[in-house]
Amino acid sequence: MVQNMDTVSTEEELRSIVGYSSELVKNKVIDHLDHHCTDFISKSPFLVLSTSDEFGNCDVSPRGDHVGFVQVLNEKQLIIPDRPGNKRIDTMRNILSNPRVGLLFFIPGLGETLRVNGKAVIVKEEKLLENMAVKGKKPQLAIGVEVEECFIHCAKAFRRSGLWEPQTWADKGELPSPSKILFDHAKLPGSSVESIQKGLEESYSKRLY
Repeated sequence: MVQNMDTVSTEEELRSIVGYSSELVKNKVIDHLDHHCTDFISKSPFLVLSTSDEFGNCDVSPRGDHVGFVQVLNEKQLIIPDRPGNKRIDTMRNILSNPRVGLLFFIPGLGETLRVNGKAVIVKEEKLLENMAVKGKKPQLAIGVEVEECFIHCAKAFRRSGLWEPQTWADKGELPSPSKILFDHAKLPGSSVESIQKGLEESYSKRLY
Protein backbone atom coordinates (compact mmCIF):
# COMPACT_ATOMS: atom_id res chain seq x y z
CA MET A 1 0.00 0.00 0.00
CA VAL A 2 1.31 3.42 -0.96
CA GLN A 3 1.71 5.41 2.23
CA ASN A 4 1.11 9.06 3.17
CA MET A 5 -1.18 9.89 0.24
CA ASP A 6 -4.75 11.14 0.10
CA THR A 7 -6.47 8.36 -1.82
CA VAL A 8 -9.84 7.44 -3.32
CA SER A 9 -11.49 4.45 -1.64
CA THR A 10 -14.86 3.94 -3.35
CA GLU A 11 -16.24 3.96 -6.89
CA GLU A 12 -18.78 6.56 -5.80
CA GLU A 13 -15.98 8.93 -4.81
CA LEU A 14 -14.10 8.10 -8.00
CA ARG A 15 -17.14 8.93 -10.16
CA SER A 16 -17.66 12.19 -8.29
CA ILE A 17 -14.19 13.25 -9.49
CA VAL A 18 -13.96 11.66 -12.95
CA GLY A 19 -17.58 11.61 -14.05
CA TYR A 20 -19.20 9.19 -16.51
CA SER A 21 -18.51 8.00 -20.05
CA SER A 22 -20.27 9.38 -23.11
CA GLU A 23 -22.80 7.27 -25.00
CA LEU A 24 -20.20 6.67 -27.72
CA VAL A 25 -17.72 5.25 -25.21
CA LYS A 26 -20.41 3.14 -23.51
CA ASN A 27 -21.54 1.61 -26.79
CA LYS A 28 -18.21 1.08 -28.56
CA VAL A 29 -17.45 -2.28 -26.91
CA ILE A 30 -18.24 -5.39 -28.97
CA ASP A 31 -17.85 -9.06 -28.04
CA HIS A 32 -16.19 -10.33 -31.20
CA LEU A 33 -13.62 -9.48 -33.86
CA ASP A 34 -15.47 -7.82 -36.72
CA HIS A 35 -13.85 -6.84 -40.03
CA HIS A 36 -12.52 -3.59 -38.52
CA CYS A 37 -10.78 -5.40 -35.66
CA THR A 38 -9.44 -8.09 -37.95
CA ASP A 39 -8.03 -5.44 -40.29
CA PHE A 40 -6.41 -3.60 -37.37
CA ILE A 41 -4.76 -6.80 -36.08
CA SER A 42 -3.55 -7.67 -39.59
CA LYS A 43 -1.63 -4.36 -39.68
CA SER A 44 -0.17 -4.58 -36.17
CA PRO A 45 3.45 -5.70 -35.58
CA PHE A 46 3.32 -5.18 -31.79
CA LEU A 47 1.11 -5.73 -28.77
CA VAL A 48 1.34 -5.88 -25.01
CA LEU A 49 -0.24 -8.78 -23.15
CA SER A 50 -1.37 -8.44 -19.54
CA THR A 51 -1.95 -11.37 -17.20
CA SER A 52 -2.19 -12.10 -13.50
CA ASP A 53 -1.85 -15.21 -11.36
CA GLU A 54 -4.44 -16.70 -9.02
CA PHE A 55 -3.37 -14.28 -6.28
CA GLY A 56 -3.78 -11.18 -8.47
CA ASN A 57 -0.05 -10.59 -9.00
CA CYS A 58 0.12 -8.83 -12.37
CA ASP A 59 2.48 -8.92 -15.32
CA VAL A 60 2.61 -7.31 -18.75
CA SER A 61 4.66 -8.65 -21.64
CA PRO A 62 5.55 -7.12 -25.05
CA ARG A 63 5.01 -9.25 -28.17
CA GLY A 64 6.33 -8.18 -31.54
CA ASP A 65 6.96 -9.70 -34.95
CA HIS A 66 6.23 -9.12 -38.64
CA VAL A 67 3.05 -7.17 -39.49
CA GLY A 68 0.05 -9.42 -38.96
CA PHE A 69 1.89 -12.01 -36.86
CA VAL A 70 -1.21 -12.51 -34.70
CA GLN A 71 -3.63 -14.76 -36.57
CA VAL A 72 -7.38 -14.28 -36.33
CA LEU A 73 -8.94 -17.74 -36.56
CA ASN A 74 -12.55 -16.58 -36.44
CA GLU A 75 -14.60 -13.78 -34.90
CA LYS A 76 -14.08 -15.14 -31.39
CA GLN A 77 -10.55 -16.57 -31.51
CA LEU A 78 -7.04 -15.33 -32.20
CA ILE A 79 -3.63 -16.90 -31.70
CA ILE A 80 -0.25 -15.37 -30.82
CA PRO A 81 3.03 -17.20 -31.54
CA ASP A 82 5.39 -17.49 -28.57
CA ARG A 83 8.86 -16.73 -29.96
CA PRO A 84 12.13 -17.56 -28.12
CA GLY A 85 12.63 -15.47 -25.00
CA ASN A 86 14.31 -15.61 -21.63
CA LYS A 87 12.40 -18.72 -20.46
CA ARG A 88 10.84 -16.96 -17.46
CA ILE A 89 7.44 -17.86 -19.01
CA ASP A 90 5.68 -15.42 -16.65
CA THR A 91 2.78 -14.98 -19.06
CA MET A 92 2.15 -18.67 -19.61
CA ARG A 93 2.52 -19.58 -15.95
CA ASN A 94 -0.08 -16.95 -15.16
CA ILE A 95 -2.43 -18.25 -17.86
CA LEU A 96 -2.28 -21.73 -16.32
CA SER A 97 -3.58 -20.37 -13.02
CA ASN A 98 -5.78 -17.52 -14.31
CA PRO A 99 -6.80 -17.50 -17.99
CA ARG A 100 -8.04 -13.90 -18.11
CA VAL A 101 -5.89 -11.66 -20.31
CA GLY A 102 -5.85 -8.17 -21.78
CA LEU A 103 -4.27 -7.28 -25.14
CA LEU A 104 -3.34 -3.87 -26.52
CA PHE A 105 -2.51 -3.76 -30.24
CA PHE A 106 -0.36 -0.98 -31.74
CA ILE A 107 0.15 0.19 -35.33
CA PRO A 108 3.22 2.46 -35.73
CA GLY A 109 2.18 6.03 -36.46
CA LEU A 110 -1.45 5.50 -35.42
CA GLY A 111 -2.49 6.99 -32.10
CA GLU A 112 -5.55 4.83 -31.58
CA THR A 113 -5.00 1.33 -30.23
CA LEU A 114 -7.15 -1.80 -30.17
CA ARG A 115 -7.98 -3.36 -26.82
CA VAL A 116 -9.02 -7.01 -26.60
CA ASN A 117 -9.98 -8.81 -23.39
CA GLY A 118 -10.75 -12.48 -22.98
CA LYS A 119 -9.60 -15.89 -21.82
CA ALA A 120 -6.36 -17.54 -22.91
CA VAL A 121 -4.98 -21.04 -23.31
CA ILE A 122 -1.52 -22.37 -24.15
CA VAL A 123 -1.60 -24.01 -27.58
CA LYS A 124 0.64 -26.89 -28.67
CA GLU A 125 -1.32 -28.03 -31.76
CA GLU A 126 1.28 -28.74 -34.44
CA LYS A 127 -0.77 -27.59 -37.44
CA LEU A 128 -1.39 -24.19 -35.89
CA LEU A 129 2.24 -23.82 -34.84
CA GLU A 130 3.48 -24.75 -38.32
CA ASN A 131 1.32 -22.00 -39.83
CA MET A 132 3.24 -19.47 -37.73
CA ALA A 133 6.73 -20.59 -38.73
CA VAL A 134 9.27 -17.91 -39.71
CA LYS A 135 12.50 -18.72 -41.53
CA GLY A 136 11.62 -22.39 -41.24
CA LYS A 137 11.31 -22.21 -37.45
CA LYS A 138 7.94 -22.74 -35.84
CA PRO A 139 7.21 -21.57 -32.29
CA GLN A 140 7.26 -24.19 -29.58
CA LEU A 141 3.95 -22.92 -28.25
CA ALA A 142 1.33 -20.24 -28.90
CA ILE A 143 -1.25 -18.36 -26.88
CA GLY A 144 -4.85 -18.71 -27.99
CA VAL A 145 -7.38 -16.11 -26.88
CA GLU A 146 -11.16 -16.37 -26.78
CA VAL A 147 -12.40 -12.81 -27.29
CA GLU A 148 -14.93 -11.40 -24.82
CA GLU A 149 -14.46 -7.64 -25.33
CA CYS A 150 -12.97 -5.60 -28.14
CA PHE A 151 -12.85 -1.83 -28.61
CA ILE A 152 -10.82 1.07 -29.99
CA HIS A 153 -8.93 3.20 -27.45
CA CYS A 154 -8.46 6.90 -28.18
CA ALA A 155 -5.15 8.55 -29.11
CA LYS A 156 -4.82 11.00 -26.20
CA ALA A 157 -1.92 9.14 -24.55
CA PHE A 158 0.04 9.17 -27.81
CA ARG A 159 -0.80 12.82 -28.48
CA ARG A 160 0.38 13.80 -24.99
CA SER A 161 3.53 11.69 -25.11
CA GLY A 162 4.55 12.42 -28.70
CA LEU A 163 5.56 8.76 -28.91
CA TRP A 164 5.45 8.56 -32.71
CA GLU A 165 7.14 11.95 -33.21
CA PRO A 166 10.92 11.52 -33.72
CA GLN A 167 11.63 15.13 -32.74
CA THR A 168 10.54 14.28 -29.18
CA TRP A 169 12.89 11.30 -28.86
CA ALA A 170 16.00 11.53 -26.67
CA ASP A 171 19.44 11.36 -28.26
CA LYS A 172 20.81 7.82 -28.30
CA GLY A 173 23.61 8.82 -25.95
CA GLU A 174 21.05 9.84 -23.34
CA LEU A 175 19.13 6.55 -23.39
CA PRO A 176 19.39 4.06 -20.49
CA SER A 177 21.92 1.26 -21.00
CA PRO A 178 20.21 -2.15 -20.71
CA SER A 179 23.55 -3.92 -20.25
CA LYS A 180 24.49 -1.63 -17.34
CA ILE A 181 21.10 -2.15 -15.74
CA LEU A 182 21.41 -5.93 -16.06
CA PHE A 183 24.95 -5.85 -14.69
CA ASP A 184 23.91 -3.89 -11.59
CA HIS A 185 20.71 -5.85 -10.98
CA ALA A 186 21.91 -9.40 -11.64
CA LYS A 187 25.34 -9.08 -9.99
CA LEU A 188 26.64 -12.22 -11.71
CA PRO A 189 30.19 -13.21 -10.64
CA GLY A 190 32.66 -12.85 -13.48
CA SER A 191 30.33 -10.80 -15.63
CA SER A 192 30.89 -7.30 -16.98
CA VAL A 193 28.87 -4.68 -18.79
CA GLU A 194 30.77 -5.60 -21.94
CA SER A 195 30.09 -9.34 -21.66
CA ILE A 196 26.41 -8.74 -21.01
CA GLN A 197 26.20 -6.37 -23.99
CA LYS A 198 27.87 -8.99 -26.18
CA GLY A 199 25.37 -11.60 -25.00
CA LEU A 200 22.45 -9.32 -25.77
CA GLU A 201 23.73 -8.57 -29.27
CA GLU A 202 24.25 -12.27 -29.96
CA SER A 203 20.75 -13.09 -28.74
CA TYR A 204 19.20 -10.38 -30.91
CA SER A 205 21.14 -11.39 -34.01
CA LYS A 206 20.94 -15.20 -33.71
CA ARG A 207 17.94 -16.17 -31.58
CA LEU A 208 14.95 -14.09 -32.66
CA TYR A 209 13.27 -17.25 -33.99
